[in-house]
Amino acid sequence: MSDTYSPGRFSFLPVVTKNLLIINTLCYFAMVVAKGTFGFDMNDFFGLHYFRSSHFYPFQFLTYMFMHGNFEHLFFNMFALWMFGSVIENYWGSRRFLFYYLITGIGAAMTHYLVVSVQFGPDVALLKNCIDTVSPENLQALLQQHQFALNARSGEIWMRFTDFQNQLPMLAMQPDNVCLQESIREFLTDYLDYYVSLPNIVGASGSIYGLLLAFGVLFPNDRIYLYFLLPIRAKWFVVIFGLVELASGVLGTSDGVAHFAHLGGMLFGLLLIWMWRRQERQPSYRYEDDFSFAGRGRRAKTDDEFSAEQAAERRKMDEILEKISRSGYEHLTKEEKDFLFRSSHKNTRW
Repeated sequence: MSDTYSPGRFSFLPVVTKNLLIINTLCYFAMVVAKGTFGFDMNDFFGLHYFRSSHFYPFQFLTYMFMHGNFEHLFFNMFALWMFGSVIENYWGSRRFLFYYLITGIGAAMTHYLVVSVQFGPDVALLKNCIDTVSPENLQALLQQHQFALNARSGEIWMRFTDFQNQLPMLAMQPDNVCLQESIREFLTDYLDYYVSLPNIVGASGSIYGLLLAFGVLFPNDRIYLYFLLPIRAKWFVVIFGLVELASGVLGTSDGVAHFAHLGGMLFGLLLIWMWRRQERQPSYRYEDDFSFAGRGRRAKTDDEFSAEQAAERRKMDEILEKISRSGYEHLTKEEKDFLFRSSHKNTRW
């Protein structure tokens, strides 16, 4: 089989890839309608907030990957899902593919918020210190070390910030004024919640980068056409994109993209593939191909069972090849095409 990959290679969509495309698209248009008709921001409710925020809910680790900021964001994620997801799902099977997609998405979110925790830590500590002890010294340290993330679009908190600034000279003259301290404490408490609520990630990009990593590992020498023009082998495509995301994350670009989340999706994907390959290379037994969510149902096979299965697969391959020679490829069933596809890539390695 040729080592050149192109999206037109497939005439069907596997079930999980197809349903992910449908769900993501429906969620996007539901978001547009809800915001335009009812003024309800689904991205704010279902997008993933920082765990210290009052807007955070645990279910957001799952729902955030089905929300998107705009149509362009949705389109490019779904295009990549169709392009890489179809191939990988046919190779792995639907259950393992879905598990991988969800775990890399959750892993991307966890990686992003590990980075956010490090970045926010000093500022959160300063604000908490001021809330616990409202004093001119603590407030002075806060003003020197923290840049208030406010502008005219910040709503009520922006207007209250002006009052807060006016109260600071008064506190310097009356440091024991309890009412003044309470007013400042209330503002800083509300501002802290506003500040930690600013990070809100949406989109399937973490899972998409996980799929990109999987494609590069499973089919390293297949060619991907960069910008539909420049052919590049999948393994180098993955390396280049990984380095770009790492550089963007370290340099702190202000493009509004969660670059470390993309890296997290790739990292968790690499760990999953490594674990699965390690299990499958155990010398005394082989594992079933299908993956169980609960970690059960992966029945260990003896060497005799494995050899018998390999013989059965060879017989099935001979039957399919004979059918192709008699009737042509187009007369194969979907099951036979899937079997032929998986067998053709079975020995591909990085």
